[in-house]
Amino acid sequence: MKDQTVPSLPRGVRLQEDKVRGLWSLLGPERVFQLDDIAVEIISRCDGQADLEAIEADLASTFEVAASDVSADVREFLQGMADKGMVNLS
Repeated sequence: MKDQTVPSLPRGVRLQEDKVRGLWSLLGPERVFQLDDIAVEIISRCDGQADLEAIEADLASTFEVAASDVSADVREFLQGMADKGMVNLS
């Protein structure tokens, strides 16, 4: 069965690059999360169009690994961000 979950950033949450420091942050109302390179790759794909399986397939292709190797990590990360109100999973 295909997972139809489509991650997106809620209103008021955005991905922002600090070019001076070379860091990426996920900014939300009264919250800031510093992101590592993998988190940036995941969040940047949360466009409200691609479902979880498409995001996992794209990451797997980009990093030349099996989708099954990234699936659990992607889902765990996004669920954690959703629990903090920084990602919508619908």
